[in-house]
Amino acid sequence: QVQLLESGGGSVQAGGSRRLSCAASELTFSLYAMGWFRQAPGKEREIVATISRSGGSAYYVDSVKGRFTISRDNAKKMVYLQMNSLKPEDTAVYYCAADLSRVLTTRPKYWGQGTQVTVSS
Repeated sequence: QVQLLESGGGSVQAGGSRRLSCAASELTFSLYAMGWFRQAPGKEREIVATISRSGGSAYYVDSVKGRFTISRDNAKKMVYLQMNSLKPEDTAVYYCAADLSRVLTTRPKYWGQGTQVTVSS
């Protein structure tokens, strides 16, 4: 069973950048589709970005397109979320997620514990 550990959260001013990292314990990491979700206070958890297990395809929710970039390093068993031009509405707990599949499902089986990102105006 894969374990996921996020890092990189914190506070940043609007317009700034932040890079989230997710470390996976699974030796067969390259078989897992990965992604990032987020949950803001009082809101439902939403998908932010996903990346296929090969890294060849990615998906972004419209609100982050052009600002966020998801990437992965299968050799290091890591997935990243580079967040630029951050806005106060990006404030949320960000979760790393994984599925043993080519692409991430809407209800991933594996989750990290989350990391808080707070964007101040």
